[in-house]
Amino acid sequence: MCVLSRPGLDIICDQALMLERPSQLPEHLVQAGRGRRLYLHATHSVADWLAFAIWEDGRLIRSLSASPDHGITEDTGDRLPFELPYWQGRQKGDPCPPYEDEEPTLPFCPLDLGERALREFFGLDAEDAPPEPTMNPWSVELHGYRPKTGRWRRLRTRLSAHRP
Repeated sequence: MCVLSRPGLDIICDQALMLERPSQLPEHLVQAGRGRRLYLHATHSVADWLAFAIWEDGRLIRSLSASPDHGITEDTGDRLPFELPYWQGRQKGDPCPPYEDEEPTLPFCPLDLGERALREFFGLDAEDAPPEPTMNPWSVELHGYRPKTGRWRRLRTRLSAHRP
């Protein structure tokens, strides 16, 4: 687990939070973000899977989980403006079918949308250099921990049942 806490910003990174249905983030974690905007963002490059969700003051605004193999697992709330070109098939890049001889299940590759979401949510670019400077990810220091409490281990075990 990696964490960062700064005034107005808390980040928790852990594989246990890679939920197939991001709207199922445990309520105590959602409540910890009350009064603020909470983001969940997860991708799995081997499965070409993407999941993200946004809560505003504890209320779910948007949740999406998609992969070429399973199509759309979750699509809740209004699509965000940056998503629209992907859903309309107008975004650069090829759709990624589950297998080479099959038709695509989605009009876009979920990883491409995931990278765009990273840019929109956090100003980060996972693959390519941005057209204009956003932020230097190397200027952010995350601290790594190995939780030893039974509560976090139990939560990780429960959450792993919802991972892709």
